[in-house]
Amino acid sequence: MIAEPIKQQQYAISQWHDTDKVLAQLDGLVAQPMRPIQREKMAEYLDYFNGRCTRSKEMTDKAKALIPGGVQHNLAFNYPFPIAIEKADGAYMWDVDGNVYIDFLQAGGPTVLGSNYKPVQEKVIDLIRECGPVTGLFHEYEYKLAELINRHMPAVEMFRMLGSGTEGVMGAIRAARVFTGKRKIIKVGGAYHGWSDQLVYGLHIPGTGAMEAFGIPGGALKETQEFFPNDLAQLRQMLEKNDPRGGTAAVIVEPVGPESGTRPIHHDFNQKVRDLCDEFGALLIFDEVVTGFRLGLGGAQGYFGVKPDLTVFGKCVAGGYPAAGGLGGSAEVMATLAAGLESGKERAYVGGTLSANPLSSAAGYYAILEMELTNAPVIAGRAGDKLTAGLQAIIDKYNLPFVAYNQGSIVHLETSGVMLLDIMDPQALPEAKSRKFMMEEMGAAYMAEGLITLAGSRMYTSMADTDEVIDRALVGFESVLSAC
Repeated sequence: MIAEPIKQQQYAISQWHDTDKVLAQLDGLVAQPMRPIQREKMAEYLDYFNGRCTRSKEMTDKAKALIPGGVQHNLAFNYPFPIAIEKADGAYMWDVDGNVYIDFLQAGGPTVLGSNYKPVQEKVIDLIRECGPVTGLFHEYEYKLAELINRHMPAVEMFRMLGSGTEGVMGAIRAARVFTGKRKIIKVGGAYHGWSDQLVYGLHIPGTGAMEAFGIPGGALKETQEFFPNDLAQLRQMLEKNDPRGGTAAVIVEPVGPESGTRPIHHDFNQKVRDLCDEFGALLIFDEVVTGFRLGLGGAQGYFGVKPDLTVFGKCVAGGYPAAGGLGGSAEVMATLAAGLESGKERAYVGGTLSANPLSSAAGYYAILEMELTNAPVIAGRAGDKLTAGLQAIIDKYNLPFVAYNQGSIVHLETSGVMLLDIMDPQALPEAKSRKFMMEEMGAAYMAEGLITLAGSRMYTSMADTDEVIDRALVGFESVLSAC
């Protein structure tokens, strides 16, 4: 039985970081020569994979004959080879060779409660027994989930569930263009908003434009623009120039900064973007694929007190269960996405046979109820604070140039700085390859110490990360960092 929800909205971020200080530290990191792991120590870590992960190597090598690269998901492309996982529970994962790891990946961020959370799992199993995972028709949980999101998210008057965050972004762009009658879409350079044709632009590093847009016709990117993080003057210039050229339909942001805050933004950044959007008649889109529910049940919009016109949801909306994503916003804008045939009315066409399937809708509904009951986002945020403080103590102890900071349960540990390079610097691209390899080595070293991270530079904490888990993790991190 579900208890009464916590009434007062709380958030995972106990204190916003000193953004100028963090940015200065990050600039200092990339200005220095790299500090990779000592070669002798790195050889020991590689021996771990060769000696204790043999079944993983066997399986992923075999998979390469049928799967490009041997794995299906970008997060799984780990150095020196992907690890095959067979069990996840709370703060831990186990691989097929029986090795146990502290899970700071948490499926890329959605499992704030911890992996495979039993109360939600049981509700999902009950639903599968009753009606199966998908029917193709309406199910009560679609409404119940939308009602919960509407209750918690300040700007979500209506919600349309889709299959992924990428689909949510596609729907948001279409809705913005239909509603405003304008064309241009402006994003913050370096942000990730899925892999639709229009948004494979300015990925990872600001200023890269169409550099990674292979297989995408130039026309698909014609109306996409990027501005540098925190550069509000540049955004204003773009909005002004766009006005006589079809106008700006929307500005889309990750509300804690590009790549989940890897390039951190100032606390008032979102409000200032909101003000510029209002001035120029553009919609503001928050991509809350990661921050939705992770920063608190009110998302980043609740924490910052800024109302976007549209909010993109991803895997967070189903608590880590599959086929999850969606779009929410004001009733006026969301009306452009109405399902069914409405003759004579312009609408943004969206679809998805498995969208709002009973399994995903029920999983999201019960995951959010459990977060209400347990205050999971705040507990996960405290774990993020403890992990960050411990990492900073290690950095200080060994006088390292590395940078640790967090936005609640989103924890950053920058050691190579590859994603922080200035693309305008002619030395940046040649240097990127070696810095990327250093980041891959760091990720491998952490894994050999029993720590799974996102690309060796980001960690997501969960409610399952007790003080004991964090203390154990810091021992592993110190072992790696002391060898740099």
